[in-house]
Amino acid sequence: MEGKQTIMRRSALAAVAAIGSASLLVAGCSKADDNKDGNTPKAAGANAATTGVVNASDKKGGTVTYEMSDVPDSFDPGNTYYAYMYNFSRLYARPLMTFQPGPGEKGNTLVPDLAASKGVPSDGGKTWTYKLRAGLKYQDGSAITSKDVKYAVERSNFARDVLSLGPNYFQQFMKDGDKYKGPYKDKGAKGLSSIETPDATTIVFHLNRAFQEFDYLVAAPQTAPVPQAKDDGVDYVKHIVSSGSYQFQSYQEGKQVVLVRNKNWDAKTDPLRKQLPDKIVVNLKVNPETIDKDIQSGDATADLVGGGVQASTQAQLLNSADGKAATDNTYGGRLVYMAINTKVAPFDKVECRKAVQYAVDKVSVQTAEGGPIRGEVASTVLPPDITGYQKADAYATKGSKGDVAKAKAQLKACGKSSISTNITARSDRPQEIDAATAIINSLKKVGINATLKQYPQGKYFTDYAGVPKFTEKQNIGLMMMQWGADWPSGYGFLQQILNGKAISQSGNTNLSQYDNKKVNDLLGQAIAAEDVAKRNELYAQIDKQTMDDAVLVPLTYFKVLLYRSPYATNVVSTAAFSGEYDYLNLGTTKK
Repeated sequence: MEGKQTIMRRSALAAVAAIGSASLLVAGCSKADDNKDGNTPKAAGANAATTGVVNASDKKGGTVTYEMSDVPDSFDPGNTYYAYMYNFSRLYARPLMTFQPGPGEKGNTLVPDLAASKGVPSDGGKTWTYKLRAGLKYQDGSAITSKDVKYAVERSNFARDVLSLGPNYFQQFMKDGDKYKGPYKDKGAKGLSSIETPDATTIVFHLNRAFQEFDYLVAAPQTAPVPQAKDDGVDYVKHIVSSGSYQFQSYQEGKQVVLVRNKNWDAKTDPLRKQLPDKIVVNLKVNPETIDKDIQSGDATADLVGGGVQASTQAQLLNSADGKAATDNTYGGRLVYMAINTKVAPFDKVECRKAVQYAVDKVSVQTAEGGPIRGEVASTVLPPDITGYQKADAYATKGSKGDVAKAKAQLKACGKSSISTNITARSDRPQEIDAATAIINSLKKVGINATLKQYPQGKYFTDYAGVPKFTEKQNIGLMMMQWGADWPSGYGFLQQILNGKAISQSGNTNLSQYDNKKVNDLLGQAIAAEDVAKRNELYAQIDKQTMDDAVLVPLTYFKVLLYRSPYATNVVSTAAFSGEYDYLNLGTTKK
């Protein structure tokens, strides 16, 4: 998931956490009169939210405010693939399973959400059965049924021409999933035959192969129930029907979203959510530096994306004892990389791709991203905190600063003395733009001339980098990317960026359009293997083959520095959602 894309993920879901700002800490003092004792709360200490819950509280009231520099791909739980939206959407959309709020790796613990218990496998892992909790209701008081979960999966995975932004695992793994045209084209009422609902609280998934990690898959927001009568495709985002503890009060596209308490949510059916704030506000298209200041002053509770403070804020925080004490810095299973488009000449030739591998000065990229605190130089597809990682460096250069001679030799072997191409980055991610610029400078030294093309985060995958026809037509050979695991395993990390079957014509996350039969087969073997050690060894083989084929350039194992608002309660950085703070029970002491 690009982190999620998160998703997811997405997906899902993984990545990193932690950062703070110092100048803003000073600004926070002016807000002290919002607290009863008249004093700004004292910071718990650096990385406190990575080892425990900071400011644990059951106190209700106040408004939790999130800010974001752009807009998300979608608030529709069935049409999103950023880790932060997987995280946030749980406030109004309950999936079958989810992750237990907890610090760091403890946050990777799977627990039932809409389901009453974990899935019951049969047929060697090809059939999975779930029972829903009793008494579940939507915001209007109507009952949530297993048919609503079935429909949610069908609309999100089998109508890719309408809802293209999430992963397509169910389409790949459901029996006869390749034949079903989705609910918008399906004129019958039964839907996909391999998802059965024998009664209102039972749902059975029949897969086309064994899938030993299926509980992770149903933790995606795509399994959050959707009443078919209320769905109107891409416009459902404007009137989402809540199954969670909060519901939409208003939705202003590109501007603001306001959530309020769902009065028909019943704590007896939900052991995870506390429903603390009176209101939850998301302000969109806010200047990144302003977000830092707002969090530190108390005008905002958190940056929705969870990508960390800006470079100037980072320096101020880390140079101040008080500022550093209010930050969290950790891994989150995310890789920053550059995808090489194997369908755009001359990068359809492995030698030209290897020329790029040797040319990139990764230290300059690391510096552009904010230094070691924002990530360690990478050389593998899998980050060190994902199972299956094995240390390796197929394109080692002195000090990781690139090797012009080796790059030119590969270029010659490719039959080229120079290459002209384009490289994409997200316009609202300054550090991604800076990293792309550093890469352009490296490539130029070996005769590869790349021109930067910037596109907005909210449409990066739907309209630009994630649309193969667009990239091929626009001569986009290189694409900046971040990826976190859809779930915390090698498969959850690798599937959506390396499997040829994951390539889609819009919302694509296999940006390299990599379709290697050996890798596809190894992924299939891994997910069917009951033995965890065997799965991890297969994941390491996939990593090695991908690097041998040079289809992506690992840049850094992403880390982030988050600033922890002194007014926020229940603050905990979770590995399940890119190291972001867990949004499920985030509260505030401000009135």
